[in-house]
Amino acid sequence: MPTLHHAPLARIDQHTLYRIMALRIAVFVHEQGIVDEIELDGADLLLTTDLFWMQNDDGEVTATLRVLADHDPVHIGRVATAAAARGRGYAGQLLRAALRAYPGAVEISAQSHLEKWYGRFGFARIGDNYQEAGIPHVRMLKTSGETDAT
Repeated sequence: MPTLHHAPLARIDQHTLYRIMALRIAVFVHEQGIVDEIELDGADLLLTTDLFWMQNDDGEVTATLRVLADHDPVHIGRVATAAAARGRGYAGQLLRAALRAYPGAVEISAQSHLEKWYGRFGFARIGDNYQEAGIPHVRMLKTSGETDAT
C-alpha cells in the first residue's frame, strides 16, 4: 500500500522528484497530449508550492498533486494517478490531505468530465466551461471545511 507524503520541492529527494515528474509527463503529456512547456510551467519551483504524492515501498510514485499556496484562493492542480493505480482512491486521499493542510478557500481548474468527482469533496462550479491546453475545464471553488468524500 502506498504511503502519502507532501513537501515543498526543496525537501523532496531527487529520485522521488524524478518519479513525480515522470508520472505527470506520462499522464498529461503522453496520455492527454498536453505539450510539456505547459506541464513544466515553473510553478513547482516556487517556495510556496507543495507537492503531495503516494509512493510504494519500492519508490514508485502512484499519484500526485500540487498546491500553489501563493494564489488567492489557494490552487490545487496537476492531480495525476498512474494508469495501473487508478480506481484505488489514491487521488482522493491526496485531495483530502491537501484540503486538511489548506483548510481555507481552495480553487481548482478541473477537467470538465471530473466535475462530479470534485463535487464529492465540496467543490462547486464557478462559471462556464473553457478550454485549457486543448481540454474542456471548469473552474471550481471550495470555500472551507472538510468533506466526508471517499
